[in-house]
Amino acid sequence: MSMLFLATLLILSCSTQSHAVEYTVTNNAGNTPGGVRFTNEIGIQYSQQTMTESTDFIWRTFQQNDPADRKDIAKVSLFIDNMDGVAYTSNNEIHVSATYLGGFSGDVKGEFTGVLGTGLARPQEGSSGIADFVRLRSGYVPGHWVKPGQGDKWDQGYDVTARFLDYCNGLKNGFVAELNKKMRTGYSDNYFVDLLGKTVDQLWSEYKAKYAT
Repeated sequence: MSMLFLATLLILSCSTQSHAVEYTVTNNAGNTPGGVRFTNEIGIQYSQQTMTESTDFIWRTFQQNDPADRKDIAKVSLFIDNMDGVAYTSNNEIHVSATYLGGFSGDVKGEFTGVLGTGLARPQEGSSGIADFVRLRSGYVPGHWVKPGQGDKWDQGYDVTARFLDYCNGLKNGFVAELNKKMRTGYSDNYFVDLLGKTVDQLWSEYKAKYAT
């Protein structure tokens, strides 16, 4: 089990305690196909609105109703860049690939919304499982994601871990929010026992058995 991966599961919501978050959007892709598609089909105003709504959704999902429970971040910046891949986060910046947007076949605004929501859930650590749990709960699930029950191990990351966490959350509503709170000071396998009364390995075995064909 990768302790480094487990450590990065800690959600780092884009938030503030006493003031509103400032959201900025910069399209560095100019007149490239992806840059033009961003301007014509998504736009800066929609991006800023989505960032605001996604942050509110993250707060609700992780039961961060008290501003003191939220990470104090004053500004989050979104950049549309000419680069490979889909997106990455660095400090309080989210970088989305104009190349990806330009070549995406289908509802590019919906895909962008899902990507942006995932990025907002991990502005500093680049966590995968819990951030993609947020995307799963938001309903913006890519077609290439694994189906429930698929995957080799629970901490495989991304869609595999997101599906498993969703299963655990179904056993106890609010489980992921409580797990997130516990992980602020580190990770322990005992958290699953504390919250669900079973080891994580037992829960994974039961999850796999539920969806076995």
